[in-house]
Amino acid sequence: MRIAPYFFCAALLSGLLYVQGAFAADAAFQTWLQSLWPQARELGVSRATFDMATRGLDPDLSLPELVIPGRPEQAGPGQPEFVQTPADYLKEATFDRLAALGRKLLDRYRAPLAAIEHEFGVSPIVVLAIFGRETDYGRAGAMGLTQFLPSEFYKYAVDFDGDGRRDIWHSVPDALASAAKQLVDKGWQRDLRWAYEVHAPADVDCTIGVPENTRPIGGWLKRGFVPAYGRTLSPGERAETASLLQPAGLYGPAFLATKNYFVIKEYNFSDLYVLFVGHLSDRIADPRPFETPWGKVAQLPTRDLDRMQELLTARGYYHDKIDGKAGMKTRAALGDYQKRNALKVDCWPTAALLAHMQAAGRN
Repeated sequence: MRIAPYFFCAALLSGLLYVQGAFAADAAFQTWLQSLWPQARELGVSRATFDMATRGLDPDLSLPELVIPGRPEQAGPGQPEFVQTPADYLKEATFDRLAALGRKLLDRYRAPLAAIEHEFGVSPIVVLAIFGRETDYGRAGAMGLTQFLPSEFYKYAVDFDGDGRRDIWHSVPDALASAAKQLVDKGWQRDLRWAYEVHAPADVDCTIGVPENTRPIGGWLKRGFVPAYGRTLSPGERAETASLLQPAGLYGPAFLATKNYFVIKEYNFSDLYVLFVGHLSDRIADPRPFETPWGKVAQLPTRDLDRMQELLTARGYYHDKIDGKAGMKTRAALGDYQKRNALKVDCWPTAALLAHMQAAGRN
């Protein structure tokens, strides 16, 4: 079996439970399963291999946030990037520990990391931060030291230690170079920071914090945003474009997110994930924490955020996918709703705000 068909089948089997019993599979699940056949055929999988890999499969109902047509949503902890508050996810003790380990790895793998930076233009501390976030520097992980999907292995894996194998499971140089190549192929720009922590002006309008609203960093500074820790930006840095990011609405740090911020987000589509990786990379080089502390805010359940997005969509505030995640566009839409309804504008989803939206719909 060639490598592409092999990894397609591996991807298909991951997250699914093989059931030997006589229980009939959910009809909607079986329809979805068979819809994968054209994709498998394009990758060179034979019909016999596909049938062998999919025969007897049922969904693993223990998976968090699993949604199957015709079945109620399963309760569960969910992926931490999407169900924890910033304060819960971005813990100082975790950064201290991972940054200290990262500095030791920086020394240990200085030569291959320098070669990776030379070839791909990705800073050593960035790929080390991905290594730390994904698998705690190799202590866990489903596929490789830097957590690849099977399809990503086929596209991005690199043999960087010269042994003739692309081994992201055991070779740190291979895993880190593969992560760097994936970032580059997704648009990584050499010598560009991921983001800058800033202090927002008192009258900041949190509804402008969407990816499409970009301006040169110098323009943000002229509007009253001040770099954290008194950082002085070079003319080149001031010329780079960035978006405003306020992950906890008005209740925490603000950032000017560059193009590389959104490249890391392609690795894992979560603002908190990017903040973790970006800040950990900073902490490996500089032990200082975020200058502005995270406020104690509550995280709404996914189903409530789904409902908020549905209501915002129906009333013309929101024009993106319904995914139950309080991302940049959802927070901006909530702030716009607050603004138009004479509420406090903080761009953060709360149970009280959801109740207001539902009550307004009944009037």
